Amino acid sequence: MSSLNHIFYFQNGIGIFANVFLLLFYIFTILYHRPKHMDLISCQLTFIHTVMLLTGGVVWVTDIFESQNIDNDIKCKTAFYIHRVMRGLSICITCLLSVFQAVTISPSTSFLANFKLKLKKYIIYAFFYIWSLTSSFYSYLIFYVGGFTNVSETNQMKVTKYCSILPTNYLIRALNLTVTTSVDVFLVGVMLTTSAYMVIILFRHQRQHKYLHSLSHSRSSPEKKATQTILLLVTFFVVMYWVDFIFTSTAVLIWMYDPVILSVQKIVMNVYPTVTPLVQISSDNRIINILKNILSKYH
Repeated sequence: MSSLNHIFYFQNGIGIFANVFLLLFYIFTILYHRPKHMDLISCQLTFIHTVMLLTGGVVWVTDIFESQNIDNDIKCKTAFYIHRVMRGLSICITCLLSVFQAVTISPSTSFLANFKLKLKKYIIYAFFYIWSLTSSFYSYLIFYVGGFTNVSETNQMKVTKYCSILPTNYLIRALNLTVTTSVDVFLVGVMLTTSAYMVIILFRHQRQHKYLHSLSHSRSSPEKKATQTILLLVTFFVVMYWVDFIFTSTAVLIWMYDPVILSVQKIVMNVYPTVTPLVQISSDNRIINILKNILSKYH
């Protein structure tokens, strides 16, 4: 257990540092330069992952609660709600990122080309609706999460030292899990569909231009590089999502959380928000050039 907790602390630290660095870069770019629409989406995703990792630390590292003179019930409801909303926003914004890139690289003769200007025009409205709907969708957690009472009530599912999921009817648990899963499966399906479309576009593009450009030049295309990065993030997200889903759904349905499984789950849950900023930093030439300039000054 202690070794798993050390892994979690180390992972959380790297994730928070990388996300904060990337968030500051996007804020600076948006405020002082002409940002791309992709920068606005990536900034949203980075902010969400920063809060997700911070609240994940509050949810799971509950020793912090001892130093706060606030009712445990309020702490648990707030921390679980914010963390779950951030997790929901992560899948929504990742899906939006995938759709936006698929529309961006679509040929002018394709059906999706008709949505290029519309999508760029209404991107801010999309953010508003995504945040509003996600915040409302997970409001039910306020009623089903609370402070652990430490009494002889065996129906409470203790998930941290101070927090537990309150007893609910099996049908209600199954219904909540079904509705949540249905939404997530729909979004994952959209991501997989747009990813397959982008792979087809990249394959056609490379086949059409292999006689006009060298392979190395084709690979260094900014649009192609951005598309490959998003494909990597989407694939990674889908894999991590289903691993986490198996842990969560099993625990909710059988109403039992093993401490070791819980420790493994929290590590799995934080893999995507930790790896995402590292992938984005390594694939963004603007950030790479900034880091090279900083290193050159020191040398």
